[in-house]
Amino acid sequence: MQYPIPLPADYDMAIIRRRIAERGHLTDQLSGLAFKAYLHGNHDPSVPGSQNVYAPFYVWRQPEGMSDFLSGPGFAGVVASFGRPTVRTWSVWRAEFNRDLSAASHATQEVTVISQQTDLETLREAEQAYIENVLAQGAEAAVSAFDPGQWTLLRFALWRDPQDARSIPMPDAYAVGHISQPNHA
Repeated sequence: MQYPIPLPADYDMAIIRRRIAERGHLTDQLSGLAFKAYLHGNHDPSVPGSQNVYAPFYVWRQPEGMSDFLSGPGFAGVVASFGRPTVRTWSVWRAEFNRDLSAASHATQEVTVISQQTDLETLREAEQAYIENVLAQGAEAAVSAFDPGQWTLLRFALWRDPQDARSIPMPDAYAVGHISQPNHA
């Protein structure tokens, strides 16, 4: 699950970093959560398509955890600050992650359209190989998922060092402000 919140190019991103520092711990023991990465990106005029964005990313162990969060006070705080964002959800094919993700400092994400001609079982098998490759490159976490409503493929990874991700094709890149990972110890 993810709800990217685009912000104006002149938005002071220190506000988002402060929000993450002050509130990130509130989801550290959230029921049903595998992990939440508090992501943010900065507008860079020299990078086409870059934008200021707050884009938390979640992997849930149970769908009830997501439902409880979205109808609870945590998400109500997001809505109060930014309005009700569109929440994107995917069905996970595979999610692999370390027991302790606290060293992750960067994330990469790629969302692409799945063509009507694509055989989903073949794609799913190819995504297994993709996950193995990303983990071999040093990713702390790797997720492959799809959205059968919009027919998109999601590839997501967390990294200690963004240089490890240099062979990932044209991803969106984010800084990680905090990781919530209940029961990681």
